[in-house]
Formats: sequence, C-alpha cells, structure tokens
Amino acid sequence: MNSLKNGWWSERCELWPGVCLSLEVDEVLHESKSQYQDILVLKTKNHGRALILDGIIQCTEADEFTYQEMIAFLPLCCHKSPKKVLVIGGGDGGVAREVAKHPYVESITQVEIDAEVLEVSKKYLPFMGKGLSHPKLTLHVADGFDFMAQHQEEFDVIITDSSDPVGPAVSLFQKEYFEMMRSALKPGGIVCSQSGTFYANIEQVTQTLNHCRSVFASAALAYVTVPTYPTGQIAFVLGSCDPEIKFDIPSISFTDDELEQMQLRYYSSDIHRAAFVLPRFAKKILSNESSTL
Repeated sequence: MNSLKNGWWSERCELWPGVCLSLEVDEVLHESKSQYQDILVLKTKNHGRALILDGIIQCTEADEFTYQEMIAFLPLCCHKSPKKVLVIGGGDGGVAREVAKHPYVESITQVEIDAEVLEVSKKYLPFMGKGLSHPKLTLHVADGFDFMAQHQEEFDVIITDSSDPVGPAVSLFQKEYFEMMRSALKPGGIVCSQSGTFYANIEQVTQTLNHCRSVFASAALAYVTVPTYPTGQIAFVLGSCDPEIKFDIPSISFTDDELEQMQLRYYSSDIHRAAFVLPRFAKKILSNESSTL
C-alpha cells in the first residue's frame, strides 16, 4: 500500500499518467485501511509529515498552508460577511484551522465521512489536526450529501476540501453536488471546491467548472501553487447566485499587520487577485468550453 522502494515513496495515479512525485522517507508513522480508503502518514526527509489517501498526497507539512489558506480565504474574502461556514471533507483539519482565523466567522460546521482520517490527523498531524478542536467548530461524521439535504439556505460560505475524484470523493465533482450546495446557501452565499490541475487533467477542471457555471449565476476559476501536488498547482472553482459578484476583487481586505496576526503566510489581497489570472492556454480552453453550454 505504501509504495516504498529504497527509502522513497512514489505517487502514481491514473489522473496524471506518465508522471509521479517521490518523497524520501525517514519513517512510516501510520498505515491503515479505513471503511473508505487507504490511509498513510509518512515522516519525510525534507517535507515534514505527509498524509496520503489511496496513494495520493493530500498534504505535506512543508507546503500545506498554501492550499489551506487559499481554499479558505478566497471564498471568505469574496463574501461581505461570512459568519456561518460549512466545510465538506477536510478531515486533516487544515481548512477548519484557516477558516477559524477569519474575524467575521462565527461558526464552522464540518462534515467528514471518514472518522479514521480525523483520528489519524489529530494524532499524527497536529499542525493541522488542531483545527478540528477549535471552539468555533462543530464536527459531524457523516455523508456531505445527506447533511446538506437537511440544511437549506443556512450557510454563507461552503468549502469543499475533497480528495481527488477517485474513490469516496467522486460524487463531490458532479452537477448534483453543486445543486445541493446552492440549496444549502443563504442568498448571496459563495461556494469553493478544489477542482484538480489544468496541466494534467484540463478535462476534469473544465467539467467541474461547467457544473458550477450551470448551477450558479456567477462562476470563476482560481489556482494556487503547491509544490507537492501534481504539476505543482491546484485549481479552485467558486460559484455564487449573485450575478454581480467579482470574485477577483476581495470584498474584505486585511493589512499586513492583520495578516501577520492571523499567521497567514501565503494569502493576501494581491495574491487573491492574481489567483484568478489564468495562463493563456487554460483561459482559452475554459472559454471555449463555456461557449458550448
């Protein structure tokens, strides 16, 4: 399960054929199979601790903050008053940790399907797992679909921190899921979901963005660099029922001192704006896809 060879662990996945990332390993800290997926925690030579689910890197201690900050603060800072937030997935606790930093957020509801990921993260990944015990957070071990079906027009922001579209996360990339998120949002609410990498699987990115476009009045794609993710970057789709929203212009901005107090190392208003500036090849493909809807 752990793909270790001569002290190196290698990630191989059909979603990005012909390429893999390898990490030099000091120690295997945890290895198990939950009801839903294989769980592996490594102590690596240069990247700290790493969480791997079903053979795919979810985070490493060296660069996890870039992903966690951006998937949290992009939608939070697009909203004028994000008081009530729902997190789907995010079992490592990193997104909850970042959402809790936002001064406007009053409550966070998190729904994670795999209880074992939660326990493993608390024990072996305390730098992220601490987010799971924040006083703003209410945690549910349940299916995100079932939970949202019972909660209508309740949340200002919904963040989907899922693994890649294999195994238990496949349903979180479907049109039906975006429709359920829309129903669970308050008027003017915003959703944000990870959508893969446009360097390795542009088809997956465009399909996810098109699902979002077909459900919401406004949709946009942003991306962030994460060195240990496939191709070194990952994209996010954002959606809102507000046709006038400008995702690339933050509604809430923080000073450098405020960002420092919140212990943000990646996110800023400048980074927020830049995240929506896509490479020409990706912008061209995404524009062509949208014209066929």
